[in-house]
Amino acid sequence: MDRTFAPARVPPPGRILSRELEARGWTQKELAKIIGRPEQAISEIVNAKKQITPETARELAEAFGTSAALWVNLETSYQLHQVQKKEVDRDIGRRARLRELAPVADLQKRGWIKDTNDLDELEREICTFFNISSPNETPAILARLRHSAHRGPETSLLSAWAMRLENRVRQEASLPRFRKKETLAALPGLLECAATVEGVREVPGWLRSNGVHFLLEKHLPKTYVDGAALSADQRPVIALTLRYDRIDNFWFTLLHELAHLLLGHQGVYVDRLEGSSDDAKNDETEREANAQAKAWLFPEGAFEAFLQDECFSKACIQDFAERQHRHPGIVVGRLQWEGSISYRAHRSLLEPVSPHLAVA
Repeated sequence: MDRTFAPARVPPPGRILSRELEARGWTQKELAKIIGRPEQAISEIVNAKKQITPETARELAEAFGTSAALWVNLETSYQLHQVQKKEVDRDIGRRARLRELAPVADLQKRGWIKDTNDLDELEREICTFFNISSPNETPAILARLRHSAHRGPETSLLSAWAMRLENRVRQEASLPRFRKKETLAALPGLLECAATVEGVREVPGWLRSNGVHFLLEKHLPKTYVDGAALSADQRPVIALTLRYDRIDNFWFTLLHELAHLLLGHQGVYVDRLEGSSDDAKNDETEREANAQAKAWLFPEGAFEAFLQDECFSKACIQDFAERQHRHPGIVVGRLQWEGSISYRAHRSLLEPVSPHLAVA
């Protein structure tokens, strides 16, 4: 009698064979004698170690009163299922690799890559984003990335953010050639903009006129990034996140990143400046950039003399700031950094800069 099996899953044919033996009260040894096969061959079929050939299918059909096609179809369905499982496993590995390279969901949310569920298309998007030919390649940006390990931000997040900067710069028009000597000589003109909060409007134009691309790009979650300095296709780039939208943070971060460029520091610097005085102990380039930014903001000895006066009232701060041609919020930020006043003091002077900048 012919029987039709419709398993809910795709079990190996040997499992069906085992059930047939159990239903008849036969052992594997008895079946082997019935069809004239070695007992080991029956055992291997039952344990999915051996496939059912057309010849074996015909013999099983005679023994159990079924069709040979039933056993052939069971074997074919099982083998196809195994192949599909391997494909699924490969897809899992491919998806995992993409997420090792980049925070896929964040990149899609920001519109940096196309929002797609098609794995092949997603791979192409990631490869295009990182300028690589295969997901198995290591993006060149990783080899150039230098950053503080404070709070342990994920390297993939930082490299993706830095890569976004490079991709944006490649879409911008070319700028005049960046010359360190000429830019350093023109620096007093940039510092004049630090006298008022409105002065930040002049910063992007000043940088671009001196051959430096200026970008505002919000940091990715859990990266705590303030700014970056890098070179994209030999074009210098300074990027700020405005993570702290305050005039003191803007100017110190800006000058810190500019120092990296003018001091000739190589690589991609992605900086988290809050608490960097501790991190910088292990990085000479960060110490140099910090020291240079401070020196540019206040002439040598001027701030130290102000500290000795120990008058940190609002009026004293405003008077010192006016004499130095700096916004008073920059003085407050430095005092907080030095630990001379608390981070709650004079917060009204820490004006936001975003209203004066074209923030995407």
